[in-house]
Amino acid sequence: MPTVDRDVHPKVRLLETASRLFYAEGIHAVGVERLVSEAAVTRATFYRHYPTKDDLVAAYLSTTSERIRAGVGAVTSGKPAREALLAALGIIGDRTLDDDFRGCQFLNAAAEYPDPAHQVRQVIDDHRDWFFGVLRDLSRDAGHDDPDHAARTLVLLRDGALHGGNLDDAETVRATLRRAVTDVVD
Repeated sequence: MPTVDRDVHPKVRLLETASRLFYAEGIHAVGVERLVSEAAVTRATFYRHYPTKDDLVAAYLSTTSERIRAGVGAVTSGKPAREALLAALGIIGDRTLDDDFRGCQFLNAAAEYPDPAHQVRQVIDDHRDWFFGVLRDLSRDAGHDDPDHAARTLVLLRDGALHGGNLDDAETVRATLRRAVTDVVD
C-alpha cells in the first residue's frame, strides 16, 4: 500500500486512491472499506464527499476525461488537421507501451456498468462523444470527404488498440494503429 500524504485533502486522496485501484484491479473488485483504508479517511468522510461509490466512479472517470482532453489539446494545438489527427491517435498508441497499461478506463468501466442510463455510463458516453467530435472536426478540416465515417473508424481503431495493447504485443499494436490511422486519414 502506498504511503498516504495526509496534507492532501481527503476528497483528493479518495479520488487518487480510487483512480489507482479502479484502473489496476477493476471497479467492482474494490470495496468502500479498501478505499477508505488506503486513502486514510473515515467512512463518514467518504460519504460526505461521495454519497455513493458510483459517485466516486463517475468522478474518477470525469477526472480521467479532463486529463485526456488536456493531453489531446496539447498534442493537437497549432498543428495542421492531418498532423493533429495523427498526434491525437498517436498518444493512444504510446499509452499502450506504459508499464502500468491495463486498457481503457472507459471501456473497462463500461463492461462493469452495462446500463446505458446509469450515471457512470453517462460520463463514458460524454467522453466518447467528445473524442468522436474532435476526430470528426479534424477529419473535416483535413479535407476528408466523409468526416463522420472517418471519425467512427478512428474511434473503433482507438478502442481496438486500447484492448489489443493490453492483450497483444504493445509495440505491434502501436505500429498497426499508426499505419491504420494514416490509411484512414489519407
